[in-house]
Amino acid sequence: MADSDLGEQMMYKARDGRLGDANRAMKSLCSTNESALWDRLTPSKSHSPVSPVLAGVALALAGLLLGGCTAPIGSRFVSTRGAYAQVEANALRSGKPSANTTTVLHRYELDRLAKHQPDEAVRQLHQQALATGERDLLFALAELSYVAGERLRHKVKPWDTREARDYYLGSAVYAWLFLFGEGKDPKPGAFDRRFRESCDFYNYSLGLALTETKGTNTVARLKNSRRRLPVGEIEVCIAPVNFPSSIEEFDHILLADHFRIHGLSVRNREPGLGAPLVCVKPLDPVFGVRKSSPATVLLRGPASLAELTSGKLVLALELYSPFGEPVAATGKAAVPLEMDLTTHWAYSLNDSRIWRLGKMQFLAPAERIPSQLLLNQPHIKGRIPVVLVHGTFSSPVTWAEMANSLNADPVLRQRYQIWTFLYGSGNPLMQSVSDLRAALAARVEELDPTGTDAALRQMVVIGHSQGGLLTKSTAIDSGDRIWQAISTNRLEQLNIGKAEQAELRQVFFLEPLPFVKRVVFIATPHRGSYLATSLARRLAQRLVSLPGALVEKSSDVLKLSTGSEAGHFFHGKIPTSLDGMSPKNPVLLAMAEMPVTPRIKAHSIIPVLGDGDYRQARDGLVTYQSAHVAYAQSECIVRSKHSCLKEPSTIEEVRRILLEHLSEAHLH
Repeated sequence: MADSDLGEQMMYKARDGRLGDANRAMKSLCSTNESALWDRLTPSKSHSPVSPVLAGVALALAGLLLGGCTAPIGSRFVSTRGAYAQVEANALRSGKPSANTTTVLHRYELDRLAKHQPDEAVRQLHQQALATGERDLLFALAELSYVAGERLRHKVKPWDTREARDYYLGSAVYAWLFLFGEGKDPKPGAFDRRFRESCDFYNYSLGLALTETKGTNTVARLKNSRRRLPVGEIEVCIAPVNFPSSIEEFDHILLADHFRIHGLSVRNREPGLGAPLVCVKPLDPVFGVRKSSPATVLLRGPASLAELTSGKLVLALELYSPFGEPVAATGKAAVPLEMDLTTHWAYSLNDSRIWRLGKMQFLAPAERIPSQLLLNQPHIKGRIPVVLVHGTFSSPVTWAEMANSLNADPVLRQRYQIWTFLYGSGNPLMQSVSDLRAALAARVEELDPTGTDAALRQMVVIGHSQGGLLTKSTAIDSGDRIWQAISTNRLEQLNIGKAEQAELRQVFFLEPLPFVKRVVFIATPHRGSYLATSLARRLAQRLVSLPGALVEKSSDVLKLSTGSEAGHFFHGKIPTSLDGMSPKNPVLLAMAEMPVTPRIKAHSIIPVLGDGDYRQARDGLVTYQSAHVAYAQSECIVRSKHSCLKEPSTIEEVRRILLEHLSEAHLH
């Protein structure tokens, strides 16, 4: 409604004497004196109508009085979160400068300029900082440069040649100077709110400063270059300090701060300095996914603001691996690195193909992907391997939640390295046993041929479901008991060559692996699964497509098993993993009676459903009685279904065991 129309209506109401509603509203809002004044200025219903002019004056005066009813300064009750939001407000959270920066802008009468031309305000404030040497100006410069960068990033003027990333880079440099630069004022302490905010401005701004001018601002480019700042220029030189790979190995590098994580309960983020990255390799031709690694990039800033004016300043851009030393030396101080230990996993797992791997490896094991040991992080001497072995119809992705949670513990992260074993879970049990043992032995020999890394020989193997049976095979001395279940003849009596004898001995005559020191069984069917019935086994034999070489090898073993307990059980059919986990399988029952060797410690984690007596319970696939072993050092009952790897109680028990192992490991 137009102002003239509104004024005309008000005059008509005043003329008709219908101001009673307005009177009552004003009286309820104003003080007693103001109400009295209002009564004197406005007519009652008994008075004659007022003129339009008088009515307009009365309404105007009423507006002034109403405005005077609200205090220009005051406070109102809000929640703790609301008050915290005001106290913590800064350019990263609200898009507007913080109270500390606003104070500095007031001091130099730069408020209006900073609001409309933050880039020019940065230039003028830079000159003031040079002249005064006051440290609080450096914080204001860091925040204001970030604001200017945000303004330029969203600019709509294509002819504007200024680049947002120059101001982001300036924000990182100013933040570094506030934290570590020389000056007449002392460096900020741990309780200075600006200390943590400066770290945030440094980290986020540095990441944005490394993006290209054109295209997505998620992709970072690490290269030697000459860069402009809001005031001055610098030379940036790449210096990989503690990174195990070459930058050229990666297809592209992403800013971890541009991703949100879902599907994992915790995003592991270690506070410190630096921009976390996700380094993505080219497409893996075997797995069909892009593997990625975490990294942190640090720009080592100047010692003083005056150095920026020389035009000859060279700053090192350093790349660090979060799995190495988590600090960077700055003078006499050790600065912790900001690390994101989750985003690279989530990025790699954000592909449906990898989630189909478990099904594919069961129905067509080793058809495309052979059994192999996967290192989730670069090998570092002195780190104890924790080998995670998945179960049936599964793959290493089932360990994602546990591995992510274990990496959140700084002690475990600095003392262990996580490996996972991928195998065809539809293969015959003894074939998978042989594959795991061979893969572990080969990797230890590859990484430490001279035997000088004691940590590699303190290995912990953890298996879930069928993976627990594979795990047990690394820790038992079977003698000839498995062979007796397979064949009625002694191995030496067979009419085969020495090479064939050696191969059979490797598969069926198990000895403890010398580098394995502890094993953990999770939901392991030591005495079989009650769901591995004859019907389920027959279906598996029809559905599972075994590799040709394995079929040929299995056929030879079937011939050798004629007349034995295993021969009667297999009925001349090539077994699958479900046959291996049948409660009637003679080989499985023979292994069930074998304890782990005394030098290796064993632990059990057994899930059960319901709240009753756990000894009479089951998890949906395995009974407690099948999973229980008397020789375990500890037994933890988890109220869960069979797939219990995501349960906090399961993860916490694994964490406890690993910490116990550290206290007992013999490392020199």
